[in-house]
Amino acid sequence: MSNPVPAPRLLYFTAAFGAGSLLSLMVLFNGTLAANGSLLFASWVPHLTGTVLAIVILLTLRPRRVGGISRPPVWAYLGGVVGGVTVMLTSATMNTALALSGTIALGLAGQMLFSLFADIRGLFGLPQRMPKARDYLALALIIAGSLVLIFLGGAA
Repeated sequence: MSNPVPAPRLLYFTAAFGAGSLLSLMVLFNGTLAANGSLLFASWVPHLTGTVLAIVILLTLRPRRVGGISRPPVWAYLGGVVGGVTVMLTSATMNTALALSGTIALGLAGQMLFSLFADIRGLFGLPQRMPKARDYLALALIIAGSLVLIFLGGAA
């Protein structure tokens, strides 16, 4: 018998909501940087500040290395490249007719679509999982909401 999936806790919902809020703020800040500079500048500023903050945290906390940790797979290092491209694309689209809400909504739809694909294929060493009807319904609702935001949002 397999282990049942634990029930989500309020902390998880709060953390996910907070991460989404921070993502919206990041897109707003980066879009403002891109409007007053360039897309490359808007991508370098958050990456540079994140690097400096990470170094400060590492120097402050001084975490100990645990023995027996293997090296991560090569594809894990692509996160920085994907992050840089994401910052540049969201900075560019935020300053168009999509605005902040359309950019975030379509980004969420893209994340969910890729996540379903990754679940089906078992990408990145994750177990294969076939999506349920509720997963497809959630994707359809997110896409519908994105279209409402984009095409009807300015009419209000």
